[in-house]
Amino acid sequence: MSAPEQLALPLSTPAADTPLLFGRAAPESEPAQLLLVRDESDRLRAATAAEIIAAARRAMTRRVRRGVPLASPCAVRDFLAVKLGALEYELFAVLLLDTRHRLIDYVELFRGTVDKASVHPREVVKLALERNASALVLAHPHPSGAAEPSQADELITRRLKEALELVDIRVLDHIIVAGGETVSFSERGLL
Repeated sequence: MSAPEQLALPLSTPAADTPLLFGRAAPESEPAQLLLVRDESDRLRAATAAEIIAAARRAMTRRVRRGVPLASPCAVRDFLAVKLGALEYELFAVLLLDTRHRLIDYVELFRGTVDKASVHPREVVKLALERNASALVLAHPHPSGAAEPSQADELITRRLKEALELVDIRVLDHIIVAGGETVSFSERGLL
């Protein structure tokens, strides 16, 4: 195993002489905590931000993988926030689900620019039929940081829902991710 894969996952409180929390001084009122990894000589050291993010992605990928039922909307939002939250461009992705809402696949279909991505309903329907999906969760990031759905977001969601209904595939949700924030069309009554 490489060093970044040997994360000591429980947060450890460092010794009193270690006042830094990821490169900044820890506030006096809060105890400093570090995520530790083993280096090549089997000693523990503070994890870098990149190692922490990589570990979070691996953990989320294990939670949301093929055959796992997506019974928790929170787990889906967390997974999508990790996958899409740091992107600096628009991207349109789908979670393909079977009849029991178990994950078949996560597919990033269309990549766009900083403020838009072209989404083609025909390609979404084609993919869903090829993978034998019974339901989909749509997702895309807003690199601007504003998670509020736009009129274009609402329009494409409506068009996709109508196109997929023709072949008996349900759209369960459309989730917009802006940094760590997510907005669910389903929870807002927009589906």
